Parts: sequence; C-alpha cells; structure tokens
Amino acid sequence: MNASDLKRGLVFKFNDAPCTIMDISTQSPTARGGNTLVKAKFRNLLTGQVLNETFKSGDRVDEADFSRRKGQFLYADGDKGVFMDNESFEQFEVGGELYDDVKGYLLDGSELTLGVYNEQVVSLEPPMVVELLVTETAPAIKNATAQAQTKEAVLETGITLQVPAYLESGERVKVDTRECRFVSRA
Repeated sequence: MNASDLKRGLVFKFNDAPCTIMDISTQSPTARGGNTLVKAKFRNLLTGQVLNETFKSGDRVDEADFSRRKGQFLYADGDKGVFMDNESFEQFEVGGELYDDVKGYLLDGSELTLGVYNEQVVSLEPPMVVELLVTETAPAIKNATAQAQTKEAVLETGITLQVPAYLESGERVKVDTRECRFVSRA
C-alpha cells in the first residue's frame, strides 16, 4: 500500500513489527515536482515504543498480518488477564503493560476487541464507554456552591477518577476508557 493511504488506527508493518498509527498529517512541498510528505506518529505494538517517521507519498509500506477480533475478558490471574476469542474460543493470557492499561475498565465477562498478530495478542481495546459502580466516595454536599464541583471516587475495578459532587457510593457511572474520565450517570 502507498504511504498516502495511511490513516489513523490503521496497522502496518515497520521494521518487521506491527505498528498502529496514532496521528497522521500531510505536507505539500512548495517546490515544483516535489513529493507530498506524509508524517506519521505510530506505536510499535510489540514494544509499546512511539515513533515518528516521514514518508514520501509514493513510498510503499507493508500491511501487517494483523486482525481485530471480538473477545471477552474471563478473569484476572495475578498480574495477568485471561481473554477469550469469541469466534475460535481460544484463550490468551496477557500481562505486563498491555494488561495494566485496560484492567481498570474490565469486569469478568466484559466484551472488548483483541488485536492479534501472528496468533499472539498485541493490543486490547475496551469499548469507548463502560459502566462501573462507585464503591467509595465522599458524601454528597447539596447547595454548597454555585460552581460545578468534583470529588474523587473509587470504582469497583479499583480505578479512581473525578466525579461530580452530587454522586454517592452505590451509583453506576459511565466512564470514557480513552481518557479515564466521568461521562454521565448510568
């Protein structure tokens, strides 16, 4: 595929490793006959390293043998998580930074997208918004101020985030998994 066909979220092969594009921009040269430049910021899915590279629009890049599959989080096993491919029912054990980044959004049975390269899970993508239970927070204070106030809350998976002051323990909230922020009551 041509470098000009690259777009955000696409996975391609760079230095024999699958990489996902995080940001992409094009720059047209001022000189006549100059090639358009494609500037890409991407993450190596095997090492987690973020790289920047500039390609000419005519450069060729290889597509990676990468597939996204529907999966399910089965359970946590120490510092690792066990996931299942919903089509083949194959189970994968994933640990390290890959699992640490998403474990705060996963309950047993949660649906997510598995990124598989050479029959190995290299990325975990939870849904953009998940519903979680507030287990611990300060009591609600009514009519305390005219401005919107927030307070810290601990959710059932152990993550903490800022929520509006009117929320109480035992309520369900929607959380944005990309930025770890409160969206709304569930």
